[in-house]
Amino acid sequence: MNMLTIDKYEISIQKANTSKLKEVIPSDLTFGADYSDHMFTSDFRDGEWIRNRIEPFGDISLSPANCVLHYGQAIFEGMKVYKGKDGKIRFFRLYDNAKRFNISAERMCMPAIPEDLFATALKELINLDQDWVPNLEGCSLYVRPFMIADEVFLGVKPASKYKFMIICSPASSYYKEPVRVKIENKYSRAARGGVGYAKAAGNYAAAMYPSNLANKDGFHQLVWTDAVEHKYVEESGTMNLMFVIDNKLVTPSLESETILPGITRDSVIKISKDLGYDVEERQISVDELIQAHHNGLMQDAFGLGTAANIAPIESIGYDDGEILLPPIEDRHISNKISKTISGIKYGEIADTYGWIEEL
Repeated sequence: MNMLTIDKYEISIQKANTSKLKEVIPSDLTFGADYSDHMFTSDFRDGEWIRNRIEPFGDISLSPANCVLHYGQAIFEGMKVYKGKDGKIRFFRLYDNAKRFNISAERMCMPAIPEDLFATALKELINLDQDWVPNLEGCSLYVRPFMIADEVFLGVKPASKYKFMIICSPASSYYKEPVRVKIENKYSRAARGGVGYAKAAGNYAAAMYPSNLANKDGFHQLVWTDAVEHKYVEESGTMNLMFVIDNKLVTPSLESETILPGITRDSVIKISKDLGYDVEERQISVDELIQAHHNGLMQDAFGLGTAANIAPIESIGYDDGEILLPPIEDRHISNKISKTISGIKYGEIADTYGWIEEL
């Protein structure tokens, strides 16, 4: 085991004896199925993060009375690392993910992880597992930083001990085909004043039951609507949403704080404006989408997310009908945006935004 001091942080490194990489078939990746050889862990004790370590990927031990199992203090992030044709490894918006992680932590009464520790730990982990970053088009190394309460007690209060970890998984596209979604008008994902803007684990658990009902009807995901009237579109289960209506890009506003402020969403908005497209962040009613479709003005709809990337939506189901979207090859705006953001990630287009950090 080596003990290194990196950017003021002491990180112990224990290398795996053998690599599991040879068991992975790069051309047949399933999202979230395989994990790289190492993981990073840090423990929060007495007001500081200690015992920073990179060690072989493996199980962790928890007491059955650990409060995370009972009261749900758990948050996570999703980000990706890319390898271009030039062989260079690139992190996409690393510090923006670190900032959003701490926004989630604050909402869930959890301690912030210093952004420089977040970045240092991730860079050292990827440096060790860099062979796990796929070099196939459309593939990447998915990075999952997460934090859980780590105190043994049964009582409803914020924990005093926490565990921060980073694990990595080689991944292809989350959706391998255009997505069919259904507008949800009974169940709710989030309400004003809640935790909808945080990447809290419980948000996803609460969404599983209605999502399963939609899956049985042949839909990949739901389109969540506001919790009060079920009148306005918010986001989908794994991604933010964007529509092209009469040559304008329209996406739900973040003002309600019920929508996750997606890193991909923000990136697409900035890129779209620079490409000369009109972008509107505002409330979008279900009725507006249906009317736009009936008037022949609904030109495109797609999801935005780290896992989903730019995910074309094939159709949008609602109470008594379905909005069918144009063929993928006819969606010139989203295809241009997708090609541009992908080019930046893989180093094929110059990054003028300061989003990329090379290993």
